[in-house]
Amino acid sequence: MKEDIRRLKKRSFLALTISGIVNAFGVTIFLYPVNLYDSGISGTAMLFSQVTPEHMSLSPFLVLLNVPLFLFGLKRQGLAFTIYSLYTVVIYSLSAWLITDVLPIDVSIASPLAGQDLLLCAIFGGLISGVGSGLTIRNGGAIDGVEVMAVVFSKRLGVTVGTFVMTYNVILYVVAGIILKSWILPLYSIVTYGAGLKTIDFIVEGIDRSKAVMIITEKPREISSALSAAFESGTTNIPAKGGYSDTDKAIVYFVINRFQISRMRQLVHEIDPYAFMTISEVADVFKSMHT
Repeated sequence: MKEDIRRLKKRSFLALTISGIVNAFGVTIFLYPVNLYDSGISGTAMLFSQVTPEHMSLSPFLVLLNVPLFLFGLKRQGLAFTIYSLYTVVIYSLSAWLITDVLPIDVSIASPLAGQDLLLCAIFGGLISGVGSGLTIRNGGAIDGVEVMAVVFSKRLGVTVGTFVMTYNVILYVVAGIILKSWILPLYSIVTYGAGLKTIDFIVEGIDRSKAVMIITEKPREISSALSAAFESGTTNIPAKGGYSDTDKAIVYFVINRFQISRMRQLVHEIDPYAFMTISEVADVFKSMHT
């Protein structure tokens, strides 16, 4: 537990403060005024605030619904993750309360920026709240307790984390449609969910992902030298043997960006015309610094 406390960083708390404010802005300025729904517990809190007395606004539901879930996942997710997440939820809730109840911004009947245009509200609400969620994940936390539920229960139910979250959101939107006796708002909320999900991917994994190349060849040294000289980056050679030919080969592992693929392919085929290559995306590349 002490090690988890030591991992907490002031820089992360600053980033998480921004994350909570950004998420609150997207939800309260674009989604909440026109009764669209965010995903997960945030969307559930929005629905609850609509069907309960007026004094029960969005902010208390964000805390009441999220905090128990993060505490429930404490053992599985670790103390640092839980502290970061609870902090972000509090900032999100506080910022939402300031926007809806304190600041001189009218969000009672329409979005201050997009009016009652549901498509604009759905897209920009999803994009902005996705930025907030993505920044939270990048800095070691989560802004929505449904993600913790997914991690804890997905294996027990035999589904992936993504499937669990998607199923939760589908149920949420169906329930919202039944309660409201209208499917227009829940259907637009699916647009919000899609925009937010894609934005989270961009924030967490990067817009321009690196490419991992695996080259199976009988000339690993020559190819490694050529790639290192051309791109000023190291390679990794893994011994291998041809399954059909039973000849000694090697797998050259190399990471490049998408603009370098054409040149890399040309260099490899000039050295070994029979080299076999596969290219796949990688989300992040970390380099260890040795002293």
